[in-house]
Amino acid sequence: MPVISEADDEAPLLTQADFDRATFRVGGKDVSREDWQAAVCGKTDKRRVSIMLDAAIIDFFKARAAGKGYQTLINATLRETMQRQTLEETLRRVIREELLHH
Repeated sequence: MPVISEADDEAPLLTQADFDRATFRVGGKDVSREDWQAAVCGKTDKRRVSIMLDAAIIDFFKARAAGKGYQTLINATLRETMQRQTLEETLRRVIREELLHH
């Protein structure tokens, strides 16, 4: 793996003034620095992953989220699917148990 030095980095150097002008966002909405810090510190259960998705899927979620927070919308959709699956399994089990007792 090649070694990349600071001289190779094309990103501009950021100053304190750049950070002072930063806009903090949570879920696609502007928030205060304090609210952002609380949200970031509270999200320890999230993990950064790299995933390949169809362009149509990305376009769909970006359109639904108006270009802001589309990854959060994808996460919420996956969570709903997971919870619905669990709910369906529970309902099926309860129905089977009830049918056995009658």
